[in-house]
Amino acid sequence: MTVASFPTNQDLDPQRLREAFGTFPSGVVAVAAQVDGELVGLAASSFTSVSLDPPLVSFSIANTSRTWPDLRRAEHLGVTVLAAHQGDVCRQLAGPVEQRFDEVDLSASDDGAVTLDEGLARFDCTLYREVEAGDHTIVLLRLHAVEHLVDAAHPLVFHRSAFGRLAG
Repeated sequence: MTVASFPTNQDLDPQRLREAFGTFPSGVVAVAAQVDGELVGLAASSFTSVSLDPPLVSFSIANTSRTWPDLRRAEHLGVTVLAAHQGDVCRQLAGPVEQRFDEVDLSASDDGAVTLDEGLARFDCTLYREVEAGDHTIVLLRLHAVEHLVDAAHPLVFHRSAFGRLAG
């Protein structure tokens, strides 16, 4: 076996890092709630399960987000795992605030968690903890309810700065 040399002490410019991070595909979620009577939400491609006991999930949000300061005030948050056909909805959630929920079928809990009706899985959550991590914040959410489709379609996948779907 030969061992190749791995370069060290490289200039890790943001573009080079973005391209390298983009080689790892991730699912996409919508995080939404009713805050002060208004629908507030965003799309995140950094969602992951964290713990079964207690039941926790996480996503990362840029510290420059103008949506998160409002969304984090919600009593409960809804998280929806987006399906492959929801690429347009995902782009809409990343677009102008006043148009994020136009023509999107939603459900809301009594506590204000908002989920998208056509999602593969839906979670009712509360904010558990926030961890500062460089130019992002890792948001840990505690789960209170879950619903998922047994015979679900494929998830929306974000890979190399574009949306796609799993083959098969």
